[in-house]
Amino acid sequence: MKIAIAQLNPTVGDLASNARQILEAAQQAASQGARLLLTTELSLCGYPPRDLVMQPSFIHEMAQTLEQLAHDLPPQLAVLVGTVTPNERSPQQGGKPLFNSTALLDRGQVQQIFHKRLLPTYDVFDENRYFEPGQETNWFLLQDETGASVKVGVTICEDLWNDEQFWGRRQYPINPLEALAAEKVDLIVNLSASPYSLNKQKLREAMLRHAALRYQIPILYANQVGGNDDLIFDGSSVGFDRQGQLVCRSQAFTSDLSFAEFSTETRDLLSIEGGIAPFPTEEEAELWSALVLGVRDYVRKCGFSKVVLGLSGGIDSALVAAIATAAIGAENVLGVLMPSPYSSDHSVNDAIALAQNLGIRTETLPIGTLMNTYDQTFETLFAGTDFGLAEENIQSRIRGNLLMAISNKFGHLLISTGNKSEMAVGYCTLYGDMNGGLAAIADVPKTRVYSICHWLNERLKGQAENPRSPLSSFILRPSSFPVIPPNILTKAPSAELKPGQVDQDSLPPYEILDNILDRLILHHQSLAEITQAGHDPATVERVVKLVTRAEFKRKQAPPGLKVTDRAFGTGWRMPIASRWNPSPTSLAPELQNSLPVSPSPSLGRAKVEGVA
Repeated sequence: MKIAIAQLNPTVGDLASNARQILEAAQQAASQGARLLLTTELSLCGYPPRDLVMQPSFIHEMAQTLEQLAHDLPPQLAVLVGTVTPNERSPQQGGKPLFNSTALLDRGQVQQIFHKRLLPTYDVFDENRYFEPGQETNWFLLQDETGASVKVGVTICEDLWNDEQFWGRRQYPINPLEALAAEKVDLIVNLSASPYSLNKQKLREAMLRHAALRYQIPILYANQVGGNDDLIFDGSSVGFDRQGQLVCRSQAFTSDLSFAEFSTETRDLLSIEGGIAPFPTEEEAELWSALVLGVRDYVRKCGFSKVVLGLSGGIDSALVAAIATAAIGAENVLGVLMPSPYSSDHSVNDAIALAQNLGIRTETLPIGTLMNTYDQTFETLFAGTDFGLAEENIQSRIRGNLLMAISNKFGHLLISTGNKSEMAVGYCTLYGDMNGGLAAIADVPKTRVYSICHWLNERLKGQAENPRSPLSSFILRPSSFPVIPPNILTKAPSAELKPGQVDQDSLPPYEILDNILDRLILHHQSLAEITQAGHDPATVERVVKLVTRAEFKRKQAPPGLKVTDRAFGTGWRMPIASRWNPSPTSLAPELQNSLPVSPSPSLGRAKVEGVA
């Protein structure tokens, strides 16, 4: 029995287009002899639909679209479609009014409905807000052309993620895989919308391999692909046989229709020659592909065709410009140079060289005259005060206003260029460099920005030397090499808001800062634990203060593409007005003596030089 996996890229809310994608995949699968087609979680409405599901008309239209899709599908093909269905019992028995469901469409009708049993409420997930958990073990019988039956167990995303042997604990009281094993199903299928984060595919495959081996049941896993708001989905759908061997994998970061063969004799999945697509082996390649996909889909799904960004001659804007060019084409990217009297000649020259390498158009708008106008306007009010933070940030806000004006005038999407290190400690200016509709690298630490740029130059160099090598849709075709000018990679990072300024005047070296931030934000380590890892106590405490005080900025930032396990986006829900003090006195007794007690940080703005 041939089974197809439609790794789809739905647009949230676009029911007609999403149904058309499913139908086209079904027609192609049927033409190649498939009996069953898997789609992804909520494939009909797109994931995550968030509060759209609170609209009764949206649910009603989804049901109508599902019925029409069932009618239109090839009659010889059964299709599993992700959808939202009403909980008819909730008005009398209580509970949430909806289910996150999978519909079995076959022979022109909706034959069965299965409900997701485990509803995640961590990180970016908030499914208990909308859905009631299913209570029944989900399976159906499917016959092939010979009349042989296969008992197929159905799970939806999180239903697979609760194996206490793999994780060391259970997060939910039930394990749907145990229940399916007790039902003696022949095959488990899973419809997922599992967001991307770095190295997550390795974790998924290890978990699925463990489950297939533990229960001696083959597993097929269909994962959504594409970008929806701040979330990126990498696809990488896979299948494992009863021995835990990988038998198929769809392409990463792109829509795909792949196939698996289920033997009704051995009750197992069979390997198909060429059925295992490669997954990026380098972390930088993973991140690059994810970021390009995220930008491409955000631009496309939000109805834009062109983007604009500020080109400073620095490493961050260089990477964002390269990502945007790979995502939507050089002809659709505008880079704007906005030099001030403090901008160095090499920064301007580096920005121009980068733009020429990428083949993007540039405009130069000097801001010296505008700065003088501000100085004259504030001359009386600021009399008797020293040049400082306010004057520095006026420059950033002038640039932000110019970019927003271009965005408004020509309908370009403004992409901001700040990285995760800056967002974490508030080294960014509200209504200045934070302006934009999308923050492309807001979840990429500064040190990783450098490593991606180095990787990109090396990858493109290899591409130039071997033009016959296969090219991914995520790789640039620059006019000259290296695409990132060497001076951008070697010069000290600087906001250039005053003479001779460099980032390390105000911040620890990025290698130190990023390690502290990783331990604090991703691993939730205490001040004592971070210090015990070899960091200076005063530096650690200062960084923690900066992270805490910058929360009000992050709440006003544009959405940033999520590529790590802990991003400043949907899954980050820290309070702004908070009096909790992460000081040594709040640690466990055995850790309290690890750091000197210091004054509590006061509430207020981050006083990082050059930023507010």
